[in-house]
Amino acid sequence: MNGTGSCITRKDRTILLDCAHPGFEAARIALADYAELVKSPTAYHTYRITPLSLWNAAASGHTAENIISSLKKLSRWGIPGELEQEIGELMSRYGSLELYAHAGDPRYIILRANQPELLDELEVNQSLQALGLRRHLPQESVCPAEQRGILKQELTRLGYPVLDYAGYREGQTLSLAWRGAEGLELEPEASFGLRDYQKEAVRMFRGIGGTGGSGVVVLPCGAGKTVVGLAVLEDLQCETLILTSSSTSVGQWRDELLRWTNLDANAVGEYTGEKREVRPITVATYQILTFRRAKDGPFLHMNLFNERNWGLIIYDEVHLLPAPVFRATADIQATRRLGLTATLVREDGREGDVFSLIGPKCYDLPWKSLEKEGWIAAVDCIEMLIPMNSGLRSKYIYAGGKEQFRLAAGNPAKTAAAAKIIKSHTGAAVLVIGQYLDQLEQLAESLQAPLITGKTPQRERSQLYAAFNEGQLRVLVVSKVANFAVNLPDASVAIEVSGAFGSRQEEAQRLGRILRPKPGENKAYFYTLVSEDSREQDFALRRRLFLTEQGYDYAVRGMDTQEEAVL
Repeated sequence: MNGTGSCITRKDRTILLDCAHPGFEAARIALADYAELVKSPTAYHTYRITPLSLWNAAASGHTAENIISSLKKLSRWGIPGELEQEIGELMSRYGSLELYAHAGDPRYIILRANQPELLDELEVNQSLQALGLRRHLPQESVCPAEQRGILKQELTRLGYPVLDYAGYREGQTLSLAWRGAEGLELEPEASFGLRDYQKEAVRMFRGIGGTGGSGVVVLPCGAGKTVVGLAVLEDLQCETLILTSSSTSVGQWRDELLRWTNLDANAVGEYTGEKREVRPITVATYQILTFRRAKDGPFLHMNLFNERNWGLIIYDEVHLLPAPVFRATADIQATRRLGLTATLVREDGREGDVFSLIGPKCYDLPWKSLEKEGWIAAVDCIEMLIPMNSGLRSKYIYAGGKEQFRLAAGNPAKTAAAAKIIKSHTGAAVLVIGQYLDQLEQLAESLQAPLITGKTPQRERSQLYAAFNEGQLRVLVVSKVANFAVNLPDASVAIEVSGAFGSRQEEAQRLGRILRPKPGENKAYFYTLVSEDSREQDFALRRRLFLTEQGYDYAVRGMDTQEEAVL
């Protein structure tokens, strides 16, 4: 108890952070290591400590003692004894179970516990019995090797995360080297220019002695997650399957592979709705893997996981991983797996499955740290409150909940607001991003700007993105197809006119479209247009939770006033 701390810590694992406290920023950074932000009103931000937040902290090297010490320093009136005990108990579970290969029979794996009593508890669990888990020794059980992923998933659900030391297959060897700008093979630092944090991310994924092989690297858009993936591939020298979110991203991965490595174009395949190339390096979309002709029919392309002897699978934008790919991933736990993402937030609550099947968070660097070093742009975040006219307000009052949100999101007055913002950023490259096609079509027509949606052919999309990057287009209107893995380095202004209810993930990705470093002052602007006095404001608060956790403040402005309040 110090009487002056910035936080109030409660026994239900929630922490209230005083936004007006001089230690707010330092506390925010500390809490991000082991707690999750759940609410961010003006006076106090609410964090919650969860088992998963503690286990990811443990995977990053934190101990119970570290976390308890941090909380005691931050807490105004100390921390409840029950919470201190609970943190110790939850943290002790990380590492209490370990998986190993069976030396005598490769058909089985060994689950080893640090205490026999733990296996006493687990061996009577019916779900584990159904997987074939059987007691072998006082501190060891055996399980069929093909159940490796499901076993880890189930144990995590039961509250016992597993450290997986059962090993990985090497996969088919693939020789590749970095390529210099002139096409010469050079040392990595001479050609590829890996940044220190990218080298550290690779080192953390590879683990002690290079024995690692499953984990998630969390870096903001524009910080070079693709570069980390290529560096891991170069380190392992093996055939690799890369899964990503769109055909546009597939093309970008292929371009980067051919730009930075000595791989021949024939060694890199694209597996999408338009092409079916299975090569030593194959880049595919999640959508093609989950394609089926009928709702209850088989997934026609899931066998891609077994088409070649992959030594590595890279899950780009791992937070978007569809449920069927989780199931397939459970079957390939002997293959090294690297997840790449800007945020581990999933709106379906399946962060635990990413943890157990892809791997724990092995590297995470705060967005503001990268901004401070100039690796990503500084961003001003502004929420513009847009009035509804009397006709729209009347419809809104008598509508149901979902319809109210839809009416507020589609407020026609947002068109004039977007035009005004664009006019105020003379010469800037501007993205107008939204959720609803009718709204976007009207905006594109009014702003006299091209529109990219899911219906836009891939070739046309590529041409428009190229024209935007080359400065031939100043304004581009895009739907949610541009949320992820689209490389638009010159975009410096984003205007969000509507979004998917309270999606924190989407907000982070959209801001990420403008994070790549900019010449000069390295500054970008992110505007969200929200109908005033509407349900859209409530969802907007939730949408920006993740970015608030990363240290971004939103200034709230009315269209007809210069008054401003920083949240």
